[in-house]
Amino acid sequence: MKSVCVIPARGGSKRIPHKNVKDFHGKPMIAYSVEAALHSNLFSEVIVSTDDDKIKEVATKWGARVPFHRPANLSDDHTPLAGVLEHALRYLMIEEKKMIESVCCILATAPFIEVDDLKMGAKILRESKASAVVPVTSFPFPIFRALEIDKSNTLGMVWPEHELTRSNDLPETFHDVGQFYWLRVEEFLASKRIYAKDAQALVLPRHRVQDIDTPEDWERAEFIFEALHQNAKTR
Repeated sequence: MKSVCVIPARGGSKRIPHKNVKDFHGKPMIAYSVEAALHSNLFSEVIVSTDDDKIKEVATKWGARVPFHRPANLSDDHTPLAGVLEHALRYLMIEEKKMIESVCCILATAPFIEVDDLKMGAKILRESKASAVVPVTSFPFPIFRALEIDKSNTLGMVWPEHELTRSNDLPETFHDVGQFYWLRVEEFLASKRIYAKDAQALVLPRHRVQDIDTPEDWERAEFIFEALHQNAKTR
């Protein structure tokens, strides 16, 4: 199955300025995604979709190709990931006449991404009939016991019917880890959906997952990274 990797990386991050190229433990953040893709040997090429010249420079230095400048209408805060991925695929398939059967969309802020996870996602996609593979991890506490706070600072249960339900009796729930997505190109271009109805799950451990959208997220990611690498050194 001929595959490409597409890494979306726009330049307009507001909460963490320049986060895609900001130094994270000695490397630009995006370098972790590029290196994992290259080291996996799964892809005919690794593409970065960006509207930013600095990101283009850094991505190219670390081994990715940046064949186009992402248009402004696909580079704002509200642009869906599916639209960015569709643009990249259509460019490669129409402008460059590439034949692509599957694509792995790796996010630019994924310092905990592992080559073995990419390979497992590819294996699941290849061996199943699914249109997509999405890495997920479990919530650390049952979401059905979630609380909400109203304007008067009063607590209430989101699902009050589960107030007396034991945690052990509630179903385990999962969330997207925000690292990568494997997709069959034909099905994706037809549906324009990342979360295909028949998507298969790749379950990852919680200790290797951290969304990075705020300065607090970034700081937590640094602590996790240090802990993981310190643990690896002591083995």
